[in-house]
Amino acid sequence: MIWLCISSVLSITPVISDQYIETSHIRVFPAANQSIAGVFQVSDLNDLNQPQYGFNASEARRLCSALGVNIASKAQVQDALTRGLETCRFGWIDEHFAVIPRIKALSNCGKSQTGLVTWRTSVTQKFDVFCFNESDAATQLRDATTNSPLNSRDYSQQTQSPSKAATSTRTTQSTTSSSTPKTIDNEAAPARFVSSVQSFAGAKAILITSTCALLLTAVIILAYIKLSRAPSSDIKQQQEYIQTEEWTCEKNIKETNRAAQEDETIEVVDNAS
Repeated sequence: MIWLCISSVLSITPVISDQYIETSHIRVFPAANQSIAGVFQVSDLNDLNQPQYGFNASEARRLCSALGVNIASKAQVQDALTRGLETCRFGWIDEHFAVIPRIKALSNCGKSQTGLVTWRTSVTQKFDVFCFNESDAATQLRDATTNSPLNSRDYSQQTQSPSKAATSTRTTQSTTSSSTPKTIDNEAAPARFVSSVQSFAGAKAILITSTCALLLTAVIILAYIKLSRAPSSDIKQQQEYIQTEEWTCEKNIKETNRAAQEDETIEVVDNAS
């Protein structure tokens, strides 16, 4: 139990260290609570409030965990790219390499490439990080399914002539492409939702501390009971020893008296004869 208590105390250290995040030194893109397919990018800010690469692979993973989410996988960032996520900064993902999601080719962004541009390098290299909020992704998927124009137009498109159906399809695609968010990294907003994550992490630290305190109290109580019982057992043994000695002494006295009486009886008989 003592080792369990020590392990609990040691486990508090990363929790407490993760819960304190300097919100003025990080920036979330897109804006807080506006992820694309659940994916958002977190950047470190320098003293001039400008984004800089500040996280190696392990730090990037811990940062997402401290924000209450997971580091994004390649497939999740790829899905966000198809939904309009575009940045000009590399960020770590779960597979231990950095990526840039690009829709348009720019010479200063991802070497003029489009798609999910990858950079495989040492895990000590510093980049941004792509995090994944599963609840945001589920909400956006549910809203997209509920509000999909195909649900309400499905029957009407089936009854249209081929030329009208093609025109309607082109119109829908044009509307979708125009509504696709074209975001730039310079407009990223600070992470305003970190305070709620800090509260959760703080509650977790308090819970672990309380558990450790209870375990330590139990150990102390058990040790006290064990120590308090030890003298009692010794006293009991001493009492049993004394009672045994008394019984032996009484037995010896009785046997001596009996022998004396027998001797007297023999003497009386001899005198009478």
